[in-house]
Amino acid sequence: HEKVKLLRLGHGLDIQHPVHKAMEYMAERLEALSEGKLKLQLYPSGQLGGERECLELLQIGSLDMTKVSSAVLENFIPEHKIFSVPYIFRDRQHSFDVFDGEIGEKMLTLGDKFRLRGLTFYDAGSRSFYMKTKAIDKPEDLKGMKIRVQKSNMAVSMVNLLGGAPTHISYGELYTALQQGVVDGAENNLPSFYTSKHFEVCKYYSMDEHTSVPDVLVIGLDTWNRLSDQEKKWVKEAAMESALEERK
Repeated sequence: HEKVKLLRLGHGLDIQHPVHKAMEYMAERLEALSEGKLKLQLYPSGQLGGERECLELLQIGSLDMTKVSSAVLENFIPEHKIFSVPYIFRDRQHSFDVFDGEIGEKMLTLGDKFRLRGLTFYDAGSRSFYMKTKAIDKPEDLKGMKIRVQKSNMAVSMVNLLGGAPTHISYGELYTALQQGVVDGAENNLPSFYTSKHFEVCKYYSMDEHTSVPDVLVIGLDTWNRLSDQEKKWVKEAAMESALEERK
């Protein structure tokens, strides 16, 4: 009887989130493609730590896979900063062409020297500002406002340039920080705004769609190298199918 290989995937999103649902779909596809030889076990909602912690667990081989925002990945792989440039894509199709094409494929392998291999990009929509007390209609509206940003130098510099005061707080602690007034607002995509229930605290969501930072599904290079060529094919195929499913 062949031994079943179990891959563990930890991430910070709520189980209602489209990206989590995509990873559930990936688990189903992986099991089907490998006829039960490979299984994927999910640890959602930050059970194993925030994005940075999960990446570090991948690097030392204590966790197999994680989903992180490309903005967090830029701390490890500087080239990922490009995805945090505001208004870099003409439209959704343009961004999909980049993620699915040659550029995307190259970006996914750039992390090898940091022991992190990208498998696929998940569409994380576009990010917009949301606030507790007022709408953001023009850059001046951000003046003096404390805005939560991801651990990304690009995000920090964007909010600075718009006149706001950027503050890094991990996604899991943001609800309380908004509630207690540690920050005046944040920026994120609509699914995250909704599934995190930040709308209970922030009554103003201003659809400026300043960035379209993708999510990246990452596997630790240790884990990747332990897989046979056939297993790698199954993992890659299940990941890519789940990315298309997630867009729906």
